[in-house]
Amino acid sequence: MKNKIFLFLLFSLSITSVFSQKKSKEYTIRTIAFYNLENLFDTINDVTKNDEASPMMAIKINRSKIYWDKIDKLASTIAQIGKEKTNTSPAIIGISEVENLSVIEDLVKSKHLVHKDYGIIHYNSPDKRGIDVALLYQKRYFKPIHHEAFNPRIYKNNFKVYTRDQLLVSGYLDDELIHIIVNHWPSRSGGEAKSRPLREKAAYQNTQIIAQIRKNDPNAKILTMGDFNDDPINSSFKKVLKTKSKKKNVGKDDIYNPYENMFRRGFNTLVYRDNINLFDMILISSPLLDKGKKDFSTYKMYKAMIFNKKFLNHKKGRFKGYPFRSFSNGVYTGGYSDHYPVYMYLIKDKK
Repeated sequence: MKNKIFLFLLFSLSITSVFSQKKSKEYTIRTIAFYNLENLFDTINDVTKNDEASPMMAIKINRSKIYWDKIDKLASTIAQIGKEKTNTSPAIIGISEVENLSVIEDLVKSKHLVHKDYGIIHYNSPDKRGIDVALLYQKRYFKPIHHEAFNPRIYKNNFKVYTRDQLLVSGYLDDELIHIIVNHWPSRSGGEAKSRPLREKAAYQNTQIIAQIRKNDPNAKILTMGDFNDDPINSSFKKVLKTKSKKKNVGKDDIYNPYENMFRRGFNTLVYRDNINLFDMILISSPLLDKGKKDFSTYKMYKAMIFNKKFLNHKKGRFKGYPFRSFSNGVYTGGYSDHYPVYMYLIKDKK
């Protein structure tokens, strides 16, 4: 009798398994990411900008060896972002704190990334130190059709603030038109309160770019990403960009910030003087949000995350658990970056 019951249960489980397999769907999954590369400068002094202020230029011994070690570590990290779901590195990744096109080319030619065939979109920004933003994309997945750099035109006490451009790239992710804005907003130098208006002006520039996109594409799929030097609850997001943290509250022309709830739950992308911050984010427009309808006929955000693997953290000492940075007090520490990368999966039904 026991054997009959066992065989019946085994048969029932087999039927259920087959039925589940028939009902299951297959999805196309792409990783979109952002990473602040923490002062990725070359070893050569550029007399046209203040690159002497970079930590790399402060290194006096083995500078070339240190440069290539940092390139290797950053490329290795990028190669792993999202790989567990897609079996490849990000289809698209925005980057910041890069000095020039040359260092980006060295990065994508690394043994960890060279076989991915990354394209590069980069402009030299007016930042006094010469740090720029850029976009990398796997050519087999993304085809850019337009890109331009927008200067935020920020002034303080009637003097222009020479900060980073905001980079807009439009193109086709597989067969779908998307628009990406890569940001690195003004720092908190001088204190959060004093520098707050600068980031609010940067946020306003974002709203202008988004409006320009929507003028030609009312249902545009927009991702704005970067190191914003603000947390998700700060005024630049809540008052200027008017971001939403709950899917049910996201209207047609709203911007959804999946990182706000993470921040409220104590997640971070950097630590500065023992203060936890979540400055690195990817925000999306309403057409990329599923809103519980389970309609993945076109690309929708499946999940947003922080890539905070153990190897990216200090293992011991006072900074145990903090991001394992590359430079500290003019010394190369052998780390990766003082920021964690962030990423999200976009998915749609496989045809």
